[in-house]
Amino acid sequence: MLQSRAVISTPNASRILQQLCKHWAHKFETGFTTTAGRIMLPLGETRLAADAEALTIDLAAEDADKLSGLRDVVTRHVERFAFRETLDFVWS
Repeated sequence: MLQSRAVISTPNASRILQQLCKHWAHKFETGFTTTAGRIMLPLGETRLAADAEALTIDLAAEDADKLSGLRDVVTRHVERFAFRETLDFVWS
């Protein structure tokens, strides 16, 4: 499994985490609280952690292509839910 992480500064991390998990709950296996979430997408697994200052996103996928696709999908959705903010995604 390949992994990638981004830590995004935002005071709205919990709200974004919950919106993202609720959005995908109708199609995929998800679980979440106000501070942690997990989403199982066909491309791989997304784990989220929220605190007062940041949203941490951890991704895991079987290969580089799936990991790249998962990064793109998650980034687009987080940006959509945080459209009033300018978020900086730096994947490592």
